[in-house]
Amino acid sequence: MSKVKIGIVGSRFQADCIATSVKMMPEEMEVVAVASPTPPNVIAFARRHGIPAHYLDYRDMLRDPAIEMISITAPNRLHAPITIDAARAGKHVVCEKPLCVTLEEADAMIDACAKAGVLLLYAEELFFAPKYVKAKQMADEGAFGRVHLVKQGEKHSGPHSDWFWDVDQSGGGALMDLGCHGIAFCWWFLGKPNVKSVYAQLSTQVHGARTQGDDEAITIIEFDGGAVGVVENSWNRPGGMDDSIEVFGSKGQTYADMLMGNALPTYSEVGFGYAVEKAATTKGWTYPVFEEHWNYGFPQEMRHFARCVRGKETPISDGQTGRVVQEVLYAAYASAGTGRKIAMPFRPKGIEKPIDLWKKPEL
Repeated sequence: MSKVKIGIVGSRFQADCIATSVKMMPEEMEVVAVASPTPPNVIAFARRHGIPAHYLDYRDMLRDPAIEMISITAPNRLHAPITIDAARAGKHVVCEKPLCVTLEEADAMIDACAKAGVLLLYAEELFFAPKYVKAKQMADEGAFGRVHLVKQGEKHSGPHSDWFWDVDQSGGGALMDLGCHGIAFCWWFLGKPNVKSVYAQLSTQVHGARTQGDDEAITIIEFDGGAVGVVENSWNRPGGMDDSIEVFGSKGQTYADMLMGNALPTYSEVGFGYAVEKAATTKGWTYPVFEEHWNYGFPQEMRHFARCVRGKETPISDGQTGRVVQEVLYAAYASAGTGRKIAMPFRPKGIEKPIDLWKKPEL
């Protein structure tokens, strides 16, 4: 199979994850270009990853006939226009989560890619995280009987990029940033059932004026068949990334912590270079991880997407996946705003960004 040629839009943390992960699968794919509007960032990024071409405007990159697939790591508000432009240029699209900001954008993205005959792939790496994949395999084999409760939590000290503090660019706070992971995970783990209802509570506790959004969120999702998903998110957790799942069934249960168990309990009085994502210090007791990108599932995700482009595999996470998540995000913010459970489907019109359903419940 010839290598899939990839262009990355963006040059910050998530773009680094993608470029590093692609290099871990060199027989499948390679990054041949990167686009970012900030000259120092994009030049440094290209040099760091050995990428031969860089652009300040992604539309210039889309004119390169060698590029087959675009990986979008830009701010949320740009996901839809970049996807639509890429589809019109005949490029397959990998879009980071959340898919976009509004349901109308989600529909436009799906429609544009369908009309162009290109793939719209939703980058949910939890579907590929080794521990979580093993848990789902056991569940599918009946190890836990009828699964009735799935919990996913992601907590850390706040987003990597400054734009996420601006709800006009991001669409929301911790729920928008982290909740999309847990919503997708619970839905996927349970076999992609219909969502019956959503209940959520949000708050702003620590960051205050720095964010207009939520930095604590708990979302409860009821699915057809009676199973429940619980998603816990926080931007107020210092000390590094906390990502875990719990699965409960009629005949058993399992627990998985994505990074603990893949870490080295370490004590250092002087500190060292890097421990784990979001860890502010390496002095004292820390838990430096190894094979971090593999534990997250990024290389496996990108390999799967490359094989989808070549027709070797069928996407397990696509634009429709992102749309399901987007609708649940709408319902969660609306539930927090009204203080009641929201029945699904829930498709309000004229919403500029999901968080408005919390801040302006009259919508």
